[in-house]
Amino acid sequence: MAMGGVIGTGIFKGSAETIGLAGPAVVLTYLFGGLLLLVVMGAIAELASVYPNRNMKEFIRQAFGPRPAFIVGWLYAFLMLSVCVIEVTAAGSFLQYWMPGVPLWVLSLASAALILGINRMSVESFGETEFWLAGIKIAMIVVFIILGAGLLFGLIPGATGEAPGLTNYTAHGGFMPNGWLSVFSALLVVMFSYGGSELIGMTLTEAKDAEKVMPRVVKSFILRVVLFYSLPILVICGLIPWNQLAGQNSPFVQVLEATGLSGAAHIINFILVIAVLSAANSSIYGATRMLHSMASAGEAPKALGMTTAKGVPVGSLRLCAAVLVLGAVIAYVAEDNLFAILLAVPGFVVLVVWLSICLAQLKLRPQYPTKPTFRIWGYPYITGTTAVILAVIAAGFVIDPQNRFSIGVCVGVLVLLTVWSILKFKKPAA
Repeated sequence: MAMGGVIGTGIFKGSAETIGLAGPAVVLTYLFGGLLLLVVMGAIAELASVYPNRNMKEFIRQAFGPRPAFIVGWLYAFLMLSVCVIEVTAAGSFLQYWMPGVPLWVLSLASAALILGINRMSVESFGETEFWLAGIKIAMIVVFIILGAGLLFGLIPGATGEAPGLTNYTAHGGFMPNGWLSVFSALLVVMFSYGGSELIGMTLTEAKDAEKVMPRVVKSFILRVVLFYSLPILVICGLIPWNQLAGQNSPFVQVLEATGLSGAAHIINFILVIAVLSAANSSIYGATRMLHSMASAGEAPKALGMTTAKGVPVGSLRLCAAVLVLGAVIAYVAEDNLFAILLAVPGFVVLVVWLSICLAQLKLRPQYPTKPTFRIWGYPYITGTTAVILAVIAAGFVIDPQNRFSIGVCVGVLVLLTVWSILKFKKPAA
């Protein structure tokens, strides 16, 4: 399910932006982001082995108390809800390729209804559905990598009849045409792309033997995420000059068109619809589980803690439905501007959540009640360095003028939650 959350608009649409920023060298950005993700996921696995049947927010509570946990919990719900709006609106825009006469808000609402219906299922049925949704797009990415490699080295004839080989990696300004700073700039977009991986930290309370399974799952998950991002990027940069991708909806469309296959645009559009619906599905799961957890702890209205006989948090699901309807209204008013407004929000909040996880592991390691079955290596240097890097990237988000409105919204929400937590968790009088 976390794989479904992490492979969405970040790779299918965001890759054009990252390649435009850094050129072929953007693959270094994805690999470096994968290393940061590895440390964060390792920290979650270690904490899960010591504190079983607890989720990500409860690790933060154990380390820093109720106020930071309250803030991070609501921030994460805010993150997931904003991603849901982005992904569902994206699904509507992709469906317009086949139904151009239908308004965007109508198709977005239809997509939202489908996702909400899936989330009404039991945990087992939901997991099975998401497995197939994520499996379809992962299989398509694998086919894309194989097909692209064949075009790259002339094993498959392309539309032009010439195989580019490795020339596009060094032509048009070289491997790093915009310098090292551009590699760092692309990292801001990559963090949004990798966001959703921490969903593993939300599934712990519903997984069997999580403390034993987590280390193995994390190791395989990290490898797959890095490969499913870096290899398609290499294929795209090899087949199409990096400076010709600006303004394209998806680099994947151009690569499939290079094969000369009829109906390539329909194929990639189908993949895009599946990808964003799967990501929205995972985001709804993350939002509802976080809100339910907070309601159970008295940190959210009791209505959000209501569940069905199958254990589905229906109260939180109703709030998600209201937010998605609001998103459709905004899509009706703002149309394509909605993406520009919301895209920086998930990236910034992901950094805050990842930073909190690293700090929780640093704080709790010396006071573990039991010996962990999995230990992240290089403590405290590796985790500490990762925390510093995440803080620097977050600062880069804040000072980037392009993100001014979105970051203003994030900072405003953060200040509001901080004040709310201070009022809610007042220390008792002496």
